[in-house]
Amino acid sequence: MIRAKPSDDTRRAGSQKPAPGPAPEPAGPSWLEPVLLAVTASSLIAGGVLRLLDHSDAADLCWALGTAFAVVPATGWVVAALRRGHAGVDLVAVLALGGTLAVGEYLAGALIGLMLATGRTLEAAAQRRASHDLRALLAHTPRTARRRTGTEVRPVPVSEVAVGDLLVVGAGEVVPVDGQVTGPAAVLDESVLTGESAPVERKPGQTVRSGAVNAGGAFDLRATATEQDSTYAGIVRLARQAGAEAAPVVRLADRYAAWFLPLSVAVAGLAWLLSGSAVRAVAVLVVATPCPLLLAAPVAIVSGLSRTSRLGVVVRDGGALERLGRARTLLLDKTGTLTGGRPRVVDVTAAPGWKPAEVLRLAATVDQYSPHVLAHAIVDAARERGLEPSMATDVSEEVGRGAYGVVGGRRTAVGRLEPAAVVPEWARAAENRAVLDGAAVAWLTVESVPVGAVMLRDPLRHDAPRALRRLRTAGIERIVMLTGDRPEPAREIAAVLGLDGVRAELTPADKVAAVRAERGRAVTVMVGDGVNDAPALAAADVGVAMGAHGSTASSEAADIVLTTDRVDRLADATSIAVRSRRIAVQSALGGMLLSLVAMGAAAVGLLPPAVGALLQEGIDVAVILNALRALRVDQGARPALEPAAEALIHRFAAEHEDLQDVLQAVRDAAARLSDPGGDGQALESVREVNRLLTERLLPHESAEEHQLYPALEPVLGGPEATATMSRAHAEIERLAGRVAAHVSLADAQGALGPEQLEDLRACLYGLHTVLRLHFTQEEENYFSLAP
Repeated sequence: MIRAKPSDDTRRAGSQKPAPGPAPEPAGPSWLEPVLLAVTASSLIAGGVLRLLDHSDAADLCWALGTAFAVVPATGWVVAALRRGHAGVDLVAVLALGGTLAVGEYLAGALIGLMLATGRTLEAAAQRRASHDLRALLAHTPRTARRRTGTEVRPVPVSEVAVGDLLVVGAGEVVPVDGQVTGPAAVLDESVLTGESAPVERKPGQTVRSGAVNAGGAFDLRATATEQDSTYAGIVRLARQAGAEAAPVVRLADRYAAWFLPLSVAVAGLAWLLSGSAVRAVAVLVVATPCPLLLAAPVAIVSGLSRTSRLGVVVRDGGALERLGRARTLLLDKTGTLTGGRPRVVDVTAAPGWKPAEVLRLAATVDQYSPHVLAHAIVDAARERGLEPSMATDVSEEVGRGAYGVVGGRRTAVGRLEPAAVVPEWARAAENRAVLDGAAVAWLTVESVPVGAVMLRDPLRHDAPRALRRLRTAGIERIVMLTGDRPEPAREIAAVLGLDGVRAELTPADKVAAVRAERGRAVTVMVGDGVNDAPALAAADVGVAMGAHGSTASSEAADIVLTTDRVDRLADATSIAVRSRRIAVQSALGGMLLSLVAMGAAAVGLLPPAVGALLQEGIDVAVILNALRALRVDQGARPALEPAAEALIHRFAAEHEDLQDVLQAVRDAAARLSDPGGDGQALESVREVNRLLTERLLPHESAEEHQLYPALEPVLGGPEATATMSRAHAEIERLAGRVAAHVSLADAQGALGPEQLEDLRACLYGLHTVLRLHFTQEEENYFSLAP
């Protein structure tokens, strides 16, 4: 996932993205900081003991030796910085150490040496702690795979695995390459990829990404990618570049040092000139020695990188995180970003005498042999609703027309209608509905007669509305959709999400032009998932790829990759970026302000060198510890769910899927009431709806009211947060009761009375509308809280 180095033309155009490069070399061996800390601490303690024993000369010698020992590595750090073109505040430390030796303030020198060693050691420890998750990611890389050849299973290096190889993944093993499950279902721990700890089940034929851990029994995997092209290898390539040294906020700290250094020297010189005391000058230099102070910025940024990696968000480097924290404009592709990227069945219409469930089952029976994306959606929808496809024979497929087969001795087809086919009245109504809803239609015909229509569309992600609200809270001021899709569905989604703008029917070049135009006004983030999004991701200040199901090209062009298929992870990452940057700047500026106050006190003689060194030690440690706050979880970013509440959310989300046929039955019954010749069928449809409402829907709504909502109240802030949804439950129950009353009247009369039709039709259409809105609100506001 390493993006190609930008061309010279791109850089001349003013791109703010640094070209990826090798990580900066460490300033010294890893043992230097702890050894320096041990020596300076020992010399300070030994000198203190000797001073208590009234051996002043020996105490001064110990402190002087500790000071001299600290001067050597500090000088090395200064020389290394000067070679890179930076005159950092370590230079102030060297001047202060030399000054204390020159004026005989050996205790102050020893304290500065200890301060320097403490700051360096603390910063190194913070770097190690903050980058723990990234190192764990690298250590997790699979090295070998077990390849099955006939009846033989032999270990081979992962680099030798080819597309099409059959692999065996044992219990507890890491999936070596991307592939498809064959044989028994696989139970996987995908926490390394997604940040979610709950095991997931992948059925035969479903895709498994490399890096997941087999949490169940052994299963067979058919490789669909080589090691280098697999998901985990790309994440590892990206993670190797993670670091904070190149972040703009760190360069900001270097700029602070550029004026802080001459200011410190000037104040020290002025204090010496006005007072005639070199000790005052040394005292000023002592309190102006915030060696770990400006290291607080990279500590905060790297801490932010660690936080994002735990959420399944891989950030290329600290610069990308810092730019994300300053972003004010967000551009999003539609398909695969705001929508799921895969069509889903949203409605099934059946001809008179047919039931929607039977239409969907027959369509899945024929389509189960098709590789088409719409066919997969139909088969998945049937299985989700417990409608297992049966066997079909003589199956064939015509590109652009559909699939054909023989089911139960009858010629059955799924796809487009024949040009010469007679379109009945119910089918014309279905066509109109599809146009209004922006849905695609797969027609089911039996012996060339249309008997049903399956409507499909790419639905809005349930987590998208909450994610965009949180992004605005995090500081995003302008959100625009860029899509190659038609204007109508794009505008519909933009209206639902409250976007600031939408541009449709764009080519990849158009998207790049739009990104560049927005960049001229503010720091801009572009989110996409397809190959066509890669140029726009590269053109943005921050490119974000939906990497869970997106293309490799988009991931390679991106600065940030969301390895879990949830757009709300971008909101999490943005909140972390804003907080990390705020803490970094707060640490740098706050610490320097305290140092400036201490310098003023030292210049007028209020702080002798030894006391000033102790004070500066406290300032520096406090600032570093403040920077480490970026490692903590921001509880305000995402509500913390109790396990019981999370389990309830998953339960009711699954029930929503199961109840889709109830919603369809309500709408179909309302439509049948408009058929003047179908009174008997209409009444039977209403009776069936009444049964479904009584046996399935109302118990579901009651359980939500008495189980789910009370469990969510502590997270959402009390019962008022669910009050409007409870009112919807009451309205659903009222309309269902009205339908039941109509059924009772019709049963007493033996038929539906003409005076009932208008009110009953209104009840059914109203119930369908309320249910759709209520389901959508629950999914967006409540179900999206759960991982």
